[in-house]
Amino acid sequence: MIENLIKGIVYIQFDDVKGTVPSIWFPQDLDEQLRMLSGIKAVSLLTGEQSFIPKTIVSIPFPSRNLKGMLKFLKWNDKGRRGDIGQSAIILLFHEADDLIFYKAKNYLESLFRDVANRIIILEKNKAKPSEIQTEINLLRENIYNLLADLKEKELSKEQNKAFPTKSVIRPELIDFKFKIVVCGDPHVGKTSTILRFTRNAFKRTYIPTLGVNISEKTLEIDGNVVELVLWDIAGQSKFNRMRTHFYQGAEGVLLVFDLTESESFNNIKNWYQDIKKNTPGRHKIIGFIIGNKSDLENRRKVSHQSAVSLASQLNLEYIETSALTGENIQYMFETISKAILNSLNF
Repeated sequence: MIENLIKGIVYIQFDDVKGTVPSIWFPQDLDEQLRMLSGIKAVSLLTGEQSFIPKTIVSIPFPSRNLKGMLKFLKWNDKGRRGDIGQSAIILLFHEADDLIFYKAKNYLESLFRDVANRIIILEKNKAKPSEIQTEINLLRENIYNLLADLKEKELSKEQNKAFPTKSVIRPELIDFKFKIVVCGDPHVGKTSTILRFTRNAFKRTYIPTLGVNISEKTLEIDGNVVELVLWDIAGQSKFNRMRTHFYQGAEGVLLVFDLTESESFNNIKNWYQDIKKNTPGRHKIIGFIIGNKSDLENRRKVSHQSAVSLASQLNLEYIETSALTGENIQYMFETISKAILNSLNF
């Protein structure tokens, strides 16, 4: 159900006397501690950025609640407040397992949040009643529901109508090979967005909370063979360390992803590789690639191409640079690892 995707919406006012005040929220029985935590997250982010107000939605984690949030800051001139500035924020809460859905919808959500923010600012300037702001928050919620329902319908419709050169509908019996590929790496390196860029499926996937893993599928043709890729996108958080033995079992291929703008994520690739080796005893060779993601951020690059190639050579893996944002090398990466797995079968 689309309605279940939204776990909460909180409108937070930054008051000169009372401090951070969650004044409006949905649902009405939303946990008070979660409401207060939302306010703390908002003001902490604002303080950390030295009161800089981002123009776009900001994503924030709530790991203790298995939630994530999208936050929109509001700012307006108000002579009656300290510094002549009024500020507030809207936080949309959703389960961390559904981050792929909201990531896909983010560009559309930007427009919805911008429109409601502009209207609320006018209400705040005019000292409107809380009920009037409540009406705007309710409208935002309904618009988000409608947006997600529309995106889901389009996605599933597109999947049903997807054309194949010779087999327009891929029935299970027409699939020649099915490969499990695990996608590993530190949090925030772009694993989820990379898979979304490839499959374009935010709604058609399975989440296994006990493992902290999202599973997506996509079928493609490789050298005349119909290959179904089952992509296991594991959460990078350490709390899932003990679960990964199950995660790696039966994998034909591995993608180790790091962020080209974050040296630590690159340094941890060896740890991920050793984790795989430890949890797949008896395997002589791992078919896989090291993926340097976010190649579009060249001006923020911290890891050289030569360093990444050298590490890949040490681990007997291949190296590819990608951009989930632009799509650079995403299709090529999945096609290449599929070919490598096919070649290893010696058929």
